[in-house]
This record gives sequence, structure tokens and C-alpha cells, in this order.
Amino acid sequence: MVRGYLLLPDARQHVLDGDHGTGMERAEHAAAIGHRFDDPDLVALARHIQARALIRLGRPHEGIALLDELHAGAVVAVTAGEVSAIVAGDIYCGVIEACQETFDLRRARVDHRAHPLVRRPARRRPLRRPLPGPPLRDHAAPRLLARGPRRRQARDPAVRVEPPRGRRGLLPGRRAAPAHRRADQGRGALPRQANRWGRHPQPGLALLRLAQDDPTTAHTSIHRALEDADDQATRCRLLPAYVEIAIAAGDPRGARDAADELAQHADALGAPLLHAAARHATGAVLLAEGHARDAATELRRAWARWQDLDIPYEAARARVLLGRACAALGDEDTARMERDAADWVLRQLGARQPGKGALTARETQVLRHVAAGRTNKAIAAELFLSEKTVARHVSNIFAKLGVSTRSAATAWAYEQHLV
Repeated sequence: MVRGYLLLPDARQHVLDGDHGTGMERAEHAAAIGHRFDDPDLVALARHIQARALIRLGRPHEGIALLDELHAGAVVAVTAGEVSAIVAGDIYCGVIEACQETFDLRRARVDHRAHPLVRRPARRRPLRRPLPGPPLRDHAAPRLLARGPRRRQARDPAVRVEPPRGRRGLLPGRRAAPAHRRADQGRGALPRQANRWGRHPQPGLALLRLAQDDPTTAHTSIHRALEDADDQATRCRLLPAYVEIAIAAGDPRGARDAADELAQHADALGAPLLHAAARHATGAVLLAEGHARDAATELRRAWARWQDLDIPYEAARARVLLGRACAALGDEDTARMERDAADWVLRQLGARQPGKGALTARETQVLRHVAAGRTNKAIAAELFLSEKTVARHVSNIFAKLGVSTRSAATAWAYEQHLV
């Protein structure tokens, strides 16, 4: 029986290293030993590793089904005293982690503090935990923050972002950073801390650079991260940000390729969260390509999916783009309503509002010249820029303001006393 427990960390390490086949074999061997000696703890832990390996082998439905079976059996077994509570807790954590890996937000949304495996105190039995995992509150942060940067959730002591445990112990926990924090505060302090703790700072770091009006650095950063990502879960986390950054950096081909890949992953995993992200990304790309009508259709579907998932922040961002698409179609009334609805939601969430307050210094300078009635060619000569660069600035100004004509941009400039 001891050999079975010794096989578990080896099997898990093979899964983490990407050698899923060997990990499955070691876990199966450990499970067979558990059955031979009638040790339900060993069997449960081994099958848990098998389920995680199945997910990473591209068979997520089989892996989730096995985890569900283990989870349901663990609830009964821990109540009957057949499986130790700490092993059942590991399985429960594994279900949440697997949901995050497969972007199954609905399944992950459970009140774990009221769960019987959490509320029931562990009996004083010999500690059998060869697979140490993080505390349950570590799983709450991504589950809650995915719903949007709500102030109430950011203050919740259960929502903490903690570094992994190591030989040197647990570093002090840190509350999740408020979403309305200005992009120029800290200038990368949080990504550096995450990197020290072994957490990859992407795509957050690239998005931070984009918020700091540095799309070139952001594009280089996210492109490198995507090149290094060789597993499906990591690529799915990076692709939505890649689309947004590539559009801002003037790389429509890269944005299109990333959106298409994201849609393929969404179809493969069947996760509603990924389908919403894929619709959102496709709509953003279509808008950038000038196909406003098709973009509006995709963005409305994305908004509906975000609403259905109860993720108000992403739903509001979809409405911002939808407003721009409507403006490009000449439907100013609908565009104004979409922008107003998005602004209201973002204010409720305490989030930084995109758009009207996000013009860069150069864009503001170009807008002043546009409001003065100058052509792109005249502006280029005045500012010592190429005409193509000026056209890109004008396009970005229109997108950020949610307008489609130079006269509308001029009217906004006068309203804001820029002229």
C-alpha cells in the first residue's frame, strides 16, 4: 500500500510536466494498489490524478465526468467515514481547479463555505496528503473576479490572492487589487510580485501596458507569451487579450488569427465562457476591419452570453464596442444608448471607463487639428508625421469617442473645451 502512495506524487508530477500518458499509467497503478488493499483514500486520490490528466489530454468531458463522480462519491464517503475529509477536500479543490482549466464558470460557482466537505471538521486521522493543495479561498478569487471588479467582492476577506506554498513557507497574502486602480499607479509592481511568486503575469502585464497607452510594448509582450504557451488552457487565457492588443497596435491579421483560434478552442471545449469571449473577439476584429454590420451582430450575441453568465464587466465592454459599431452604421441614437448603458454598469462596478477619457496626448493634439478643419495631409505636415500615422490616430479617436464623422469628433472637442 505504501508503494501506491509513493506513486501519487510521481504521477502528478508527470501530469504537470506534460507527460500525461505516463501520469495516467502511474495513477492507474496506484488505484489498482488501493483496490487491492481496500484503501478508498488511495483510490480517490489516484482517480483524481487520472481525471486531471484526461482534461489535459484534450478529453475534458471525460475528465470532468470522472471528477463529478469522485466528488459525489466523496460527499457520501466522508459522511460515512470511509474517506478522510482532507482527501475529500483535495478532490473538491480539484473540481474547482478543473472548472477553471476548462472555463466552466457555472460549475465553479458554488458556495464552497456552505459545502458539506468544507463545513464538516476533519476527524483526527493520520494525515494522508501526498498532494498538498491551496486553501479553498484561493479558488474564490478567479471565480468571483470573473464576474467583474465589484467593490464588495474586492473587500471580501475570502477573496485573497496568495502565492503558492513552498519550502520557505507562505508569503503574506494580498487582497485582489481594486479594478478601478489607475493604470499609472504601481507601474507594474503587481506583475512583478506575481512573477516572484511563480505566477505568470500575462496577460495582465500586457493589458497594463495597453492601458498606459503603449500598444507596441503590449503587443510584443503578449505575442511572446502566446508563442511560449503550449497548452490549451494558457492559450485560451491569452487569446482574448491578444485580440484587443493586436487591434490597438495595428495588427489586424494577428487579431483575426487569434480570434479564429479562440473560436476553435471554444468549440472543442464547449465552454459558454469561451464562446462568449470568442464572440466578443470576433466582433472586435470585424469592427476593426470595417465590417460594422457583422460586428454588431457578433457583439450583440457576445453581450447576451456575458449577461447569461452574469459577468457584467465583460458585458459592458461588449456594449462599448457595440456602440462604436452602431455609430459606424450611422445609428447615433442606438450608439448613444449603448454607450450610456455601458458607462452606467462600469460606474456601478467602480471600473475605469474606456472611451472619452482615454485619449492619448498625441490623439488629443490630432483632435484639436481635426476640430480646426485641417485635413490629414495638413495635420501630418504640421506635426511632422506620416499621413498614414495621422489616419490611424483619427481612426483611434473615432473608436474611443464612439463617433463616425469628423464633425461629431469636433463637437465633442468643443464640449470638452479642447478647442
